[in-house]
Amino acid sequence: MTILVVSGTGTEIGKTVTTAALAAVALAGGRSVAVLKPAQTGVAPGEPGDVFEVRRLAGEAVTGAELARFPEPLAPATAARRAGMTPVRPEDVAGAATKLATEHDLVLVEGAGGLLVRFDEEGGTLADAARMLDAPVLVVATAGLGTLNATALTGEALRARELACAGVVVGSWPAEPDLAARCNLVDLPEAAGAPLAGLVPEGAGRLAPTDFRTRAAGWLAPALGGVWSI
Repeated sequence: MTILVVSGTGTEIGKTVTTAALAAVALAGGRSVAVLKPAQTGVAPGEPGDVFEVRRLAGEAVTGAELARFPEPLAPATAARRAGMTPVRPEDVAGAATKLATEHDLVLVEGAGGLLVRFDEEGGTLADAARMLDAPVLVVATAGLGTLNATALTGEALRARELACAGVVVGSWPAEPDLAARCNLVDLPEAAGAPLAGLVPEGAGRLAPTDFRTRAAGWLAPALGGVWSI
């Protein structure tokens, strides 16, 4: 697997920390890794964004790339329009990821928000970029009530576009999961039509980087390079 697209069922659900865990595990396995963020929103010039966070947690050996940065915390197409800036287009994402793949063993493409959030005024999305790349998509989901519907819709969108789902990772697994979260461990694979591929504990992004790197393999399934199992 050379290029893996990391999407989610929404925003602020742990995509960046999950991407960092994937990068850390790959680096520990001796692979060269690049992380591509097509559109960073809500971050001013010079401020650390998601790529910075991935490299902080996983290691500076990760190559980071960001195609565009928009100041307001909005969907990329909206943020670009309001800022009067050129939007990112799916072909830009595919081109950048393909180039990085010639120089790295693994390229992680982290989306903004969910799979069908618009990049541009023509309606281009992360799903379109994944199709151009013929790359599998890893879905990051929430743990609790409401996640099954969002995950099922994301899985349906992937299948409609003939995109492979690399699995579902819970991006912030609570220290004390409630009944809904515990039941969702069984129900999420059925909703997604893909296996459960890991649980990243809540607060993982606050760990010291050395601890994060040591523990990351325990959060991801063997298919993603880790040792986690349900």
